[in-house]
Amino acid sequence: MDAFLYQATIYLATAVIAVPIAARLGLGSVLGYLAAGILIGPVLGLVGSETEDLQHFAEFGVVMMLFLIGLELEPRALWAMRHKLIGLGGLQITLSTLALMGAAMAAGQPWQVSLAIGLALSLSSTAIVLQTLSEKGLMQTGGGRASFSVLLTQDIAVIPILAFLPLLAMETGTHLSGDGSIQRAAGQAGEAGHHGEHLSLVAGLPGWAVTAVTISAVGFIIFAGIFLMRPLFRFIHAANLREMYTALALLIVVGISFLMTLVGLSPALGAFLAGVVLANSEFRHELESDLNPFKGLLLGLFFITVGAGINYRLFLASPGDLLGLALLVILAKGLVLYFVGKAFGLRKRGHWLFTLGLAQAGEFGFVLLAFARQLNVIPVALSEKLLLIIALSMLITPLLFILFDQISKRLTEAAPEHVPDEIDEQGPVIIAGIGRFGQIVNRLVRASGFKTVVLDYDMETIQLMRRFGVKGFLGDPTRPELLKAAGIAKARVLVIALDDPDNTVKMVRQVRKVRPDLHIIARAGDRNHVYELYQAGADDIVREMFDSSLRAGRYVLENMGLSEYEAAQAEQTFYTHDRRVVRELAEYWEPGTPASLNKPYIERARELDKDLETALMELYETHKQKSA
Repeated sequence: MDAFLYQATIYLATAVIAVPIAARLGLGSVLGYLAAGILIGPVLGLVGSETEDLQHFAEFGVVMMLFLIGLELEPRALWAMRHKLIGLGGLQITLSTLALMGAAMAAGQPWQVSLAIGLALSLSSTAIVLQTLSEKGLMQTGGGRASFSVLLTQDIAVIPILAFLPLLAMETGTHLSGDGSIQRAAGQAGEAGHHGEHLSLVAGLPGWAVTAVTISAVGFIIFAGIFLMRPLFRFIHAANLREMYTALALLIVVGISFLMTLVGLSPALGAFLAGVVLANSEFRHELESDLNPFKGLLLGLFFITVGAGINYRLFLASPGDLLGLALLVILAKGLVLYFVGKAFGLRKRGHWLFTLGLAQAGEFGFVLLAFARQLNVIPVALSEKLLLIIALSMLITPLLFILFDQISKRLTEAAPEHVPDEIDEQGPVIIAGIGRFGQIVNRLVRASGFKTVVLDYDMETIQLMRRFGVKGFLGDPTRPELLKAAGIAKARVLVIALDDPDNTVKMVRQVRKVRPDLHIIARAGDRNHVYELYQAGADDIVREMFDSSLRAGRYVLENMGLSEYEAAQAEQTFYTHDRRVVRELAEYWEPGTPASLNKPYIERARELDKDLETALMELYETHKQKSA
């Protein structure tokens, strides 16, 4: 017990320290967890032989992650992905396997060993890639969806690969004791690191019986998801105990994992299937909220164990060779991914995300190598080096995502994809930006009989507005020549409704230099942005959420007993006071200095808040006297 508490303290303490540091440096949580594992393992030697056993437990994080991903996908959406699953994913696995097999054969390995190596290294890291895509908000992009399709195909492919490896053992002269041994070996496909004897329903069964048991297990998951989950959730709900929901969520994941292991399938695949079945369930959000904390912690623990499990003695014996081989694996897979992505129509940012994000080897490679070593397909010494190459490629992956970020910025800053329109109209009101904010302004002004000239740099937005009969011009509103063509020299009002705060400030400054007399109305995100716009020279500044928040506050006051008139007066008092306050506090605001460190700003803000309380109390008192 003492040893367990000591190890738990070590793992948690390093995660709590290393991960926030990595996140602050913009490196992502995955690299923080991996660095924490390297620190407590190879560097300081604080953890030892228990790392491998702990990794088996931590792999439930991968299972939970795929279950939660399944909850986000309806069966129809999964069916719509079938072409990507078969085409994109299947082509990636095949070409990567052939490329890596060819490299191994060129290095002098027999074809059987080379094929096993190619299969093991062709699979990418589901845990690292999906976690990073989620953190960076890239899951719903074209490159993110393509990456997910390939990862899902790879997870499914683990099963036939494990069934195929015993055939390579036969080719190399390794004798297996009949179908039973093969099936027991295939049964270890359940999840990474499930070594040793375990209960298996398919051990010793003929092939047709194995197929029947497998189909039955999958059918049971679908049946239970459709017909048993709702009554079970209602039964738990009747207990009125919050922790029972968490217990049920864990039971679903653990139970499915156990069932899949019994029939020789991947628990991660079974969990994903169960998630898809429950995607339309009214309990979906409940399951997500219950399992998310466990998923995050277990995935973090998994990454730490990968870092801690690195064989540093083997690495120190030939660091250059091993690191070079890891980079060669990434390069080979990256080239395959680049051409596969291009063939399937991925472009620019999505293409680079697909190429760099999946270039590493993954955790399922540990499974395949351990199984191949058990079958004597791959020698023990070679498998140790390959395991280290996989771990190194996983460690390099966060750096590949950082490289993607840099490439992505350059692509974003590149020349626009569409040629700007020739502006053939001018008007007294120019609106820069026609998103949700600019649309409302434009509709009100035009409906009131005034002509507007609309500018936006997003082609899809301009085309959408044209379908509704609103004419807009494509181009970057911050460009002086575009504003000149739109009639900035004679315009009476300029509305800046851009999404980018920096571009908004930039535009206010450059227009104010040209037209000191022009009335500029600017959209702001928060108070700091308001202060910047005041200093740049904007006349009227509208915070995105300010008016809607005031209206919500007025509704609260009405439901707390104030009359509609009293609540409206309070709203107007607050509005007038806040506009005055913002203008006054803008004089105390210092760019780049947090408000919490600006003592004069804080003191004046407190004084003005007291003035607001006094004004509102006087207002309420006046209403009481009139009512009396």
